[in-house]
Amino acid sequence: MREIIISKHFVFDAAHNLTSYNGKCERLHGHTYHLEVAVKGVPDEEGMVIDFSLLKKIVKENIVDKLDHLYINEILDVSPSAENILYWMVNILEPILKTERYRLYKITLWETADNKAELVLE
Repeated sequence: MREIIISKHFVFDAAHNLTSYNGKCERLHGHTYHLEVAVKGVPDEEGMVIDFSLLKKIVKENIVDKLDHLYINEILDVSPSAENILYWMVNILEPILKTERYRLYKITLWETADNKAELVLE
């Protein structure tokens, strides 16, 4: 059976500043982040790769609730660029979203409507 990619979209607000950056982003500021988490795998007997409600619960509890309306610099041990935020997210989600049938496939994080970072695992 062919693998299918499913994804879920999340929105959260958070503040940060880039500690090693020389420019406007070195000052404290916030974003309304948009996050898409994609899982790739083979559907089960119900025809689902992963139940959307389970994916929502996992991402909300492990990522969104830990960042929403908080200061990201206090959570990450590195400068909170979009790229470093993605690495942090993958380190948390990859082991949770890994079974014999499915795995974490891609994470996309938008800081603004036209600025995004994307990490594809494979």
